[in-house]
Amino acid sequence: MCGIVAYVGSGEAAPILLAGLERLEYRGYDSAGLAIQNGQGLELRRVAGRIEGLNRVVAENPVAGSAGIAHTRWATHGPPTEANAHPHIDTAGEIAVVHNGIIENADLLREQLIRRGHQFRSDTDSEVLAHLISEQKVPPLQLAVARALRLVEGTFGIAVISANEPGRIVCARRGSPLMIGLGRGAIYAASDASAILPYTRRVLYLDDGEMAVFDATGCDIVCMEALTKVDKPIQEIEWDLQEAERGGYSHFMLKEIYEQPETIAQTMRGRILPGSTGVRLGGLRDVAPALRDAKRVIFTACGTSWHAAAIGANLLEELCRVPATVEYASEWRYRNPVLEEGTLVIGVSQSGETADTLAAIELARERGCTTLGIVNTVGSSVARLTDAGVYLHCGPEIGVASTKAFTSQVTAMALFALCMADKRGVLSEQEVCGWIDALQALPRQVEEVLEQAEEIEALAQRLLSHDNFLYLGRGYSYPVALEGALKLKEISYVHAEGFSAAEMKHGPIALIDENMPVVVVAPRDATYAKVKSNMQEVKARGGRLIAVTTHPNGVAELADEVLFVPHTKDGLLPILTSIPLQLLAYHIGVLRECDVDKPRNLAKSVTVE
Repeated sequence: MCGIVAYVGSGEAAPILLAGLERLEYRGYDSAGLAIQNGQGLELRRVAGRIEGLNRVVAENPVAGSAGIAHTRWATHGPPTEANAHPHIDTAGEIAVVHNGIIENADLLREQLIRRGHQFRSDTDSEVLAHLISEQKVPPLQLAVARALRLVEGTFGIAVISANEPGRIVCARRGSPLMIGLGRGAIYAASDASAILPYTRRVLYLDDGEMAVFDATGCDIVCMEALTKVDKPIQEIEWDLQEAERGGYSHFMLKEIYEQPETIAQTMRGRILPGSTGVRLGGLRDVAPALRDAKRVIFTACGTSWHAAAIGANLLEELCRVPATVEYASEWRYRNPVLEEGTLVIGVSQSGETADTLAAIELARERGCTTLGIVNTVGSSVARLTDAGVYLHCGPEIGVASTKAFTSQVTAMALFALCMADKRGVLSEQEVCGWIDALQALPRQVEEVLEQAEEIEALAQRLLSHDNFLYLGRGYSYPVALEGALKLKEISYVHAEGFSAAEMKHGPIALIDENMPVVVVAPRDATYAKVKSNMQEVKARGGRLIAVTTHPNGVAELADEVLFVPHTKDGLLPILTSIPLQLLAYHIGVLRECDVDKPRNLAKSVTVE
C-alpha cells in the first residue's frame, strides 16, 4: 500500500527519493510526489499515475536540495488526482507531510481548521496533518508534530519537513510501519526496507508511539507522549537487493512462482532435526508451555494468508488434536469474540504489517491470550507485537499477488503443527518421520509441477475467452480452490469464485453450463470419492471440467482438461496443487495484457482497515 521515503544528507535528495519510490512500486499505488527543502523553502512535484510520470516532471522542472520526503499513494479519501497526491502542505506552504494510514476524525478536524482560516486543497484526510502541525507554531518541529498528533484519532506513519528548519526531518508512527536507515553522512526513512537497501543495511524500527528526529549528523528516537529519548537496537537487514530483481523473468510473479522449490527449502532449512526425528522452531522456545497446554487455537489473517491459515487449522486438528479455527481479522476483531483461558491466537501475514491482523492480535493480547506470528518480513510489526513466532525466510515477494509466500506459509504451518504435536505427545516417532520425509520431498516435487508450465500456458490460451470461472475443492483442497479463484481475479480481472465442492449443489450449480469452466482441485486424498461425485454433477450439466489431480484415475477420465501433481501427505497437497493454479492465473493475465505484477486497485501491504 502507500509508500514513504525520506532522505537527508550531503547529496541531492530528489534522485534518491525517486529511486526509493521505484523500489516501492510493488506495494500498489495510484499517484506519487515529493517535497524538497531547497534552502529557501519547500518545492513540491506531484502526479496522478505512475512514478515514470513523476520522473518526467522532475526532469522537466528540476528541484535541488539535500533533504526531502516522497510518497506513493493508494487512494482512500478522494480519487487519484494530482491535488490528492502526497506530499500535502499547510496554507502557508511551510510544512509538508507524507502519510500512510487513516485519520478517522479528519472530517471534524477539517471543519475546525477551516473555521480558523486554513485553506484546504485536497479531498484527503492526510492534508489535515499539515495544517494541524503548522497551527502549533512552536519550534522545534518535533514538538509541533507531537502536539498535533495528540489531536488525531486513527493510524499513521508520517514524515514531515519544515521550510523553517532546513536539514531536519521528523517521522512518527502509530499503526503504520516506518524504519530509519543509518548511512554514512546520511539518514533515510522508509515504510519498506527495499527503498533504502542500496544505501544501508543498518536500521532502527519505530514502534507505535515513537518519533524519529534526524538530520545528516544523526537520529534520535523519541517517545511521542513524554518527548523523552528511547534507546533502540540497531538491526541488520539480512536479504540482498538482487533478491528483489527480476533475474531475467518477464515478471516478478513468474520469477517468484519458479523460486518455490528453493523458498520452500529455505522455510525448512535448519528446522528439521538430524535424522529426520523432529522439528526445531527456535522462535517458539519461550512459549513451549502454551503450545503444550493450549485448549484452542485461532488463526487470524486476511486474503491469501487466510487461505494458508485455513490449511494450518486443518493441520493442527489432524496432527495435534486441538480445536483450531480460522477467522478473517477484519471481522473477528469487531465480534467481541469469546477468548477463554488456554486460547492461542496466531496472526498470519506475509508483510507483517496488515492493519486488520495487527488489530486482531492487539485484541487477543488485551484478553490475555498467548499470541504468535507467522510472517515473512523480519522486524515487522506482527513479529514485534506477538509473544513468539515463525519466520518464513522466503525472501522479498515483489509481485502483489502472493505465490511463494503462500506455499512457504503452508510449509511453516506444517512445521508448526509437527512442533506442537511433539510438545503435546500425540504423534509416534514413525508418524513424525513420515511427515518429515514428505516435507523434504516437496522441493523436488514442486520442480515436477513447474515442468508443466508450457502445458498450462496452452490451457490458458484455450480458456481465454471465458469471463467466469468456478473453483471447487473439499477438505485441504477447499482453501486451494479459494486461493486459485483469488489469483485469477487479482491477476486477470476475470470473475472467479471458489466454493466447497459439496456446497455447489446448494446454489452455484445453477450457473453451470457449457460456458462455465469449473476448476476442480481433486487429488487422491480423503475426500477424493466425494469430489469425483461432485465432478459428475458438473459434467451432467454440460460444464467444462479442468481437474488438478495426483495421477491418472477416474477423475482424469472425467475431466476435459487435466493437470497432474505428485502425491504426498494430504496436508501437504495444497502446496503442490496451488502451483498449477498460480501459473494458470499468470498466463491468462499475461494473455489479457494485464499488469500482473501490479494489478489495478490492489496493494501488497494493506496498512489501512
